[in-house]
Amino acid sequence: MNENQISKITNEDQTRITRAIIKAAVIMLEFGAESTLIEHTAQRLGIALGVDSVEVSLIPSAIVLTTLSNKQSQSVTTTRRAHHKPINMSIVCDVQKMCQDVEKYKYNVDFVLKTMKNIQPNYYNRWLVVFMVGLSCASFAYLYKADWQAFGITFLASALAMFVRQELSRKKFVMIITFGVTAFVATLIASTAHIFNLSSTPNIALSSSVILLAPGFPFVNSVLDAVKGYLAMGWGRWMQAVLLTVATSIGIILAFTLLSLKGW
Repeated sequence: MNENQISKITNEDQTRITRAIIKAAVIMLEFGAESTLIEHTAQRLGIALGVDSVEVSLIPSAIVLTTLSNKQSQSVTTTRRAHHKPINMSIVCDVQKMCQDVEKYKYNVDFVLKTMKNIQPNYYNRWLVVFMVGLSCASFAYLYKADWQAFGITFLASALAMFVRQELSRKKFVMIITFGVTAFVATLIASTAHIFNLSSTPNIALSSSVILLAPGFPFVNSVLDAVKGYLAMGWGRWMQAVLLTVATSIGIILAFTLLSLKGW
């Protein structure tokens, strides 16, 4: 698109472009993209669609976005709220691929809106996820010298806990409640190794069965955002990870209290 075409962009067209850009940015924020990636993708998409520049302000729950056109004499600003959703990098990759296609093939805003409407989460088979999470937690226990009885109990506890987590997520429970209940269930099942003396390493089973609840991605993103200057986003994501960790701890403590266990 040449300079004359850019200078003739109408306010109506710029408004549609702005809405398309912020929709893409909100999708990336909701599904766990890093702040730098969100901002750069929004700027690239805006330039490809014909505006002069894109300014983005990010907070954990919303995005404020401004597009400038006609040699920056015309601006459109909009705000969108972002709702927390499970981390899904396939969606983030789909948005980036759409941005690359717009840059490469000079697609218009209609292509962007249509593509984003058709983007859907690429979910794995739920039973495969349950099995693999159980196996990964059990393998973690094995690496810490758990015996085979503890290995089996860890697999059962973490697999059932993952099933509970999936069900609570499907019913739209708040993440903090989901993590607390899942930790409670995992600890209850893993505690059978201690209560019934089924294993010589029951403490490893207890600790390994809740590894699936470690909020590693939010913690990593919070550090990356803070280091790169997005302090509000870094702080917000760090607090989210801390709250999920606290919820997990509360679930474990409740299970210990109910069963009169002293700990790991």
